[in-house]
Amino acid sequence: MSQNQAEILERALKREKAARKAAEKILEEKSRELYFTSQRLEQLLDEKSSQLQGVFENIVDAYVVMDLQGNILKFNEAATKLFGYDITRDKVNVTKLIYKEDYEYAMSSFLELSNKGYFKDYEARVYTKSKEVKWVHINASIIFDKNKKPVAAQGIVRDISDQKISEEKLIESENRLASLVVNLDSGIVLEDQNRKIVLTNNKFCELFNIDANPSDLIGMDCKASSEQNKVLFINPEAFLERMRAIHQNKKTVLGDELEMLDGKILERNYIPIVTNGSTKGYLWTFKDVTLNRTYRKSIEAQKQKYYNIIANMNLGLAEVNINDEILMINQSFTEMSGYSEEEVLGKNAGELFAIDGGSEIIKEQNKKRQKGESNSYELKAKNKAGEVRYWLISGAPNYNLEGELVGSIGIHLDITELKNLELQKEKLLSKLERSNDELQEYAHIVSHDLKSPLRSINALITWIKEDNVGKLDDVSLQNLALVDTTLEKMEQLITDVLNYSSVGTDENEKVNVNLDEVVTDLIQIMYKPDHVTVEVLNTLPTLKGDSTKLQQVFQNLISNAIKFIDKEQGFVKVDVKDVKTHYQFSISDNGMGIEKKFHNKIFKVFHALNKSKDSTGIGLSIVKKIVDLHEGDIWLESEPNIGTTFFFTLKK
Repeated sequence: MSQNQAEILERALKREKAARKAAEKILEEKSRELYFTSQRLEQLLDEKSSQLQGVFENIVDAYVVMDLQGNILKFNEAATKLFGYDITRDKVNVTKLIYKEDYEYAMSSFLELSNKGYFKDYEARVYTKSKEVKWVHINASIIFDKNKKPVAAQGIVRDISDQKISEEKLIESENRLASLVVNLDSGIVLEDQNRKIVLTNNKFCELFNIDANPSDLIGMDCKASSEQNKVLFINPEAFLERMRAIHQNKKTVLGDELEMLDGKILERNYIPIVTNGSTKGYLWTFKDVTLNRTYRKSIEAQKQKYYNIIANMNLGLAEVNINDEILMINQSFTEMSGYSEEEVLGKNAGELFAIDGGSEIIKEQNKKRQKGESNSYELKAKNKAGEVRYWLISGAPNYNLEGELVGSIGIHLDITELKNLELQKEKLLSKLERSNDELQEYAHIVSHDLKSPLRSINALITWIKEDNVGKLDDVSLQNLALVDTTLEKMEQLITDVLNYSSVGTDENEKVNVNLDEVVTDLIQIMYKPDHVTVEVLNTLPTLKGDSTKLQQVFQNLISNAIKFIDKEQGFVKVDVKDVKTHYQFSISDNGMGIEKKFHNKIFKVFHALNKSKDSTGIGLSIVKKIVDLHEGDIWLESEPNIGTTFFFTLKK
């Protein structure tokens, strides 16, 4: 190597050495700078971590940190409140928090977290420390160390239990609403703003004879559908024209009537759906009102019929409110009162018509109406001409559709003529009562005056016979005996007439009469021939009546039966049976009987079929009169030579 080459090499080595020293110096400076930078970065990271820690501690939602084995490392205050655990004391694994039915879903979400490093919008149920179940929404991510190695997981947990409850209620409400719409008794069609069907139901398909499921109609064009369905209506073009007019006006329409070819009548309603001033769709409803319309027409016809009857019947009708102010009268009431409807409307009925205390009667009747009572009463009233009239009023409370009392309705009958007859009757009865009293007094006087000369004649006959003992021949004695017999019969006749006239005039107060005792005592004391038996078949009842007069009835009928028995062995049987409001008695015998032509005559005064010295023809008349006084009746059944049965009834 030459000297020049050696010098060149040496200089090159020196330059390389100098360059290496310079590079080492620069590297040392850069290393120092990098160290300080690293230290500063770590300081900044610590500061940021501290600041971030404060943020997580104070956020509203729960913040949770766990290791990769699921052990909870950290809860913020919100997480502690949510789950109920205190991490400083409680050891908790995330599996302890998972709701059992959501376990598989939770495991798949954790797998996603491991694979992707995060998951979003995880919703599931969790247990709290008190075993309360809550719904939560979680966004989670993996935490890496500085070497990008996963060391933990963190998540933001939001309590959405209330939201879930609200959503469930909303879903339930939507399901109920959907079920209601589908099964509604009215046909429903909901259109969008473009007239496409959004919702319909079974009833709509039924009304329009559409053989399809309501869900199949969703999306159909309503305008085209209307064109197809117009043939179902009596007037197709009018149907379409009306629909176009409704859509053009876009205003609510209620109660449109559509007549279909099959006889149905539909009621159509149209309601635009407007939100924030913008039309979002249209709701149509269709209801079959055929029965209602038919019923309404029938009601109208009935109403008109009864209105005509009320307007023209011979009974005055008046309707008043709760203040007794007249609301309506019919034509008959106008004729009764003399006032026109215009003259009485709004007037107080009691003040306008009632006289002689009638206003108080009406007030009392109005109180009864307020209690819901109906009844009839008489009212003395004055018509427009000032004439006094008598009205019979049948009043009833009047209610509105809500069942509230709004007044009363009265039916008025003019009974003035009947009332006058009643007053005349009272006068006649009073006059008749006086006449009866006078007649009774006259009967006693006549009885006394007639019996007095009879007794005188009887005494004279007795004296003649005593003064002429042995002097009178047989014919004279026989004639005197006939006179005695005639006098006795005359006296009996006067007694019977007096008894007959007395029945009903000297009424005693009715008391309980034991007829079994009365008849038993009577049978014991009355005369009975040896060949005649008297038998009571059943126990006789006790009833209200006049004991003496009832005894007369049985005594007369039993003695008559005994008197006219013509058989070798005779019987009289007394019986009774219950006939609801009365007792029916019977007295039977096997005597000579009575021909049918005389059955209606024997109860008349002075009518005796067998003329005998002890029969005056008044006995059965007295019996009938006593039975009448006890609100009963008397009759007989008889056959000649077989026997007779007298029947009579007495009120219980």
